[in-house]
Order: sequence, then C-alpha cells, then structure tokens
Amino acid sequence: MTVISISAAAAWGFFSCFALCVLLVVTKRWHGALTMDFTDGIQKFHTAPTPRIGGIPIVLGLVVAWSVAQQDLKDLLLPILLAGMPAFLFGVAEDLTKCVGVMQRLLATMASGLLAWWITEYSLTRVDIWGVDWLLSFTLVSVIFTAFAVGGVANAVNIIDGFNGLASTMATLAFVGYALIAWQVGDYTLANASLVLAACVWGFFWVNWPFGKIFLGDGGSYFIGFALAWVAVMLLARNQSVSAFAALVVCVHPVTEVLFSIYRRKVRKDHPGMPDRLHFHSLVKRRYVARWFGEYSNAVRNSITGALVGAMTLTSIALASLTFTSVHLSALVFVTLGLGYVSVYARMVRHHWCSPITFLFVKPNKHAGLAV
Repeated sequence: MTVISISAAAAWGFFSCFALCVLLVVTKRWHGALTMDFTDGIQKFHTAPTPRIGGIPIVLGLVVAWSVAQQDLKDLLLPILLAGMPAFLFGVAEDLTKCVGVMQRLLATMASGLLAWWITEYSLTRVDIWGVDWLLSFTLVSVIFTAFAVGGVANAVNIIDGFNGLASTMATLAFVGYALIAWQVGDYTLANASLVLAACVWGFFWVNWPFGKIFLGDGGSYFIGFALAWVAVMLLARNQSVSAFAALVVCVHPVTEVLFSIYRRKVRKDHPGMPDRLHFHSLVKRRYVARWFGEYSNAVRNSITGALVGAMTLTSIALASLTFTSVHLSALVFVTLGLGYVSVYARMVRHHWCSPITFLFVKPNKHAGLAV
C-alpha cells in the first residue's frame, strides 16, 4: 500500500464529510423540522436551533474513503462500517425522534460490538490483569466483555459531546494516537485505517467548530465511540506487544468521565442516566473559560471550552505512544491521569486543591462536596 493511496483515501474521507456537513447546514430549512437540536434542556449550551445529524456525513465520508482505498485497508474499514450500524442507526433515530431510550441505545452499541466480533472474530482476550486474562481465555466471556467495553466507550464519547469541537477533537487525536502505536509495532494497515477515520471526523470538525453550525448528535457520537473502541480491540488482538492499558490511556478522558459520572451521581443519589451540568467540560467553562474569556459571546466560550478540553487528549496519546510496550508504565500513566482528572474536578467544585483520594472517599461537610 502506497503513501499516495492512503493520502487519497483520507483526503476523500475528509472532503466528502466536510462537503456533506456544509450541505446539511445550507439546506436545514428543508429538513430542520426533523433534524434540529433545539435549545431547551439542562445540557443545552447553544442559543439557536442546529442540525444534530453530523454522524451521517461522517459515515458517508467513510464510505467514500473505503470505496477508493486499497483492498487491505478496505478489509479493516468494512467491518467498522457494517458493525457500527446498530449504534449509528439507533443514535440517528434518537436524533430524529427524541424518544429512543438510553438503555435501547446502550444495547445497540453493545450489539455493534457483538456484530464486529462475528464479522472479524476479534475480541478482547486480555486486559493485562492477572486472573481476568484467564477468564477472557473463554470465548463466551471474552465476547461478552468486549461487547460491554465497546458499549462503554461509545457511551463515554456521547457523554463528553457537550461543546463545539470537544468530542471531534478528542476522537481525531485518539485515532491518531492509535495510528502512532500501530505504526510503531509495524501494523501499518491498522495505522492507515485509524488515520482515515481521523480524517473523516476532522472533516466534520471544521463545520462544527468554532461556530457550531452542525452537531454530532447521538448517531455521530455513538458511531465514533464504537469505531474508537473497535480500533483499540483490533490493536490489542493483532499486536500482543501492545499493553491493554495503553489502549485505555488513549481514551482516558471519556473513560474517566463516564466512570466518575456514575460515581458522583451515585453519591448524590441521582439517576445514573439523567443529564446534568456537572460534567468536567461544563465546569471548565463555568469556572475558568467564563472568567478568562468573559468578554466574548457564549457561543465563542463554548468553542474555546471544546478546544481546550478536547486537546487534553494530546497528553494521553503522547504518553501512550511512549509506554505502550510496558504494562506497568502504561497502567501507572492511566491511574495518574485518572487521578489528575479527579484532582482538577475537586479543585473546580471545592475551590481549593485536595487529594483525589480524599475527594472520592471522605464525606465532605455541608459547605463542600460534589454540589456546585
């Protein structure tokens, strides 16, 4: 496979996605009754109705990229396109009808993981944890675990999709991070597939950021999340020298966000599926961006927040690419970044630095805690 062919596939994916996003924006008066994301809702930060079907151009852009790619690249991209359909279609159904339940969408993302295993026979057979790896040696356990992991990552990307450019920046960088690791271990086809996926998401980014003319929607975030998870599964299945913790480090932001969100909602006795405005990115905007960039409009502050928080993945991919051969180092990096996230979160809600362990496990007094 030549560099020219890879560049052509990525370029076709980028420009196709970009052009289709622009087309949806300029024609929104014709489809807006179905596709608009309106401004009411606890997690809504935009000020004008906006099309929320950005996942459609990403998927179609990937189809175009697949059509011009060489055969070995097609063989990796096609299962992602096919297996990603349950997650994508249930997400788009929610975007259009606003009545598809959280559990239905979670099951759809898990179904995508099962379908991907059925097509490729790849699954997670190791997580580099003693005892767990023995359990994963049983096919049924491995397949079920893989489905849960894929569903978890897909929903994690959906959770962080809160500001212009946030999820698409994070996902683009994560795909590049997986490509860097795959390239270092000589898995050039997987590296190229990851770069093509990055290019498609990047095409969406330039219509979404900075002016928020189109949103990912659930269809886009679930499909991107599934694709990220499946690239990670393939990376581990095809390359035994890559630590499972390194794959987690690349996606440490959404993974930590979803785990911590479940934890804090349990502490607050809130329903784990209910939306709120206490996500990390929401607090960054209210605590820092609003103060540093208060003279700018709300829309500009949204975009600044998205770029700042999304760019955190730069640190993750740099550390993952340096430690991917060592289970202990990559595990240490994962734990350190996760605790760093909790430390910054604690600083934002308590207005002073404190130990992340203390924040997680010591009950606060009535003047402090998770309430903001």
